[in-house]
Amino acid sequence: MDLFDDLPLAADQLRTAMAPGAVLLRGLGRADDLAMLAAAETVIAQAPLRHMQTPGGHTMSIQTSRCGSMGWVSEPGGYRYAASNPQTRQPWPAIPPGLVDFAVRAAAQAGYAGFVPDSCLINQYLPGNKLGLHQDRDERDLRAPVVSLSLGLPATFLFGGLQRTGKTQRYRLAHGDVVVWGGPSRLAFHGVLPVADGHHPLLGRRRINLTFRKVG
Repeated sequence: MDLFDDLPLAADQLRTAMAPGAVLLRGLGRADDLAMLAAAETVIAQAPLRHMQTPGGHTMSIQTSRCGSMGWVSEPGGYRYAASNPQTRQPWPAIPPGLVDFAVRAAAQAGYAGFVPDSCLINQYLPGNKLGLHQDRDERDLRAPVVSLSLGLPATFLFGGLQRTGKTQRYRLAHGDVVVWGGPSRLAFHGVLPVADGHHPLLGRRRINLTFRKVG
């Protein structure tokens, strides 16, 4: 862990415009990190983390869990949202109220008033794990933004344009940082480079990412 991750940020460091409709809100989740981590662990206890298989048969390096009325799943036929866990046939856990409140507040600060998520994807990264460039395009309501909260080990976030082969920008996301994108950037390609090894006081050798979406 970078020892500077938990130092106070100056006002001009708190908000970074990444692209039209996309903003990085640095440190927004620090104040509530313990409560949000506890909420995430409650979800994981009900819907354990697992490695998903891509439609092409590859195993993702990250582990995932989900909560909300709809959960994102990967199947041989493609990606989709499902109302129940394919492994247990049970509904996904509800999104804890504290997480909903945080996502609503983060979206409003980024300029998206009225956003209320109905799905949350929890990704766990260990050192060396990564996530390739992709679009979040399986939601029916593409007018709503995506809200992404980083906790634990830092990571390098790639944010590009509407073409996979386009130029990407790199942003170092530390504990508590939030990225919100919507509008003209709603279908921007994005990903995460391999996470470097380290130790975070709350999460050890882990990075947890909470991604909130409105499916429909």
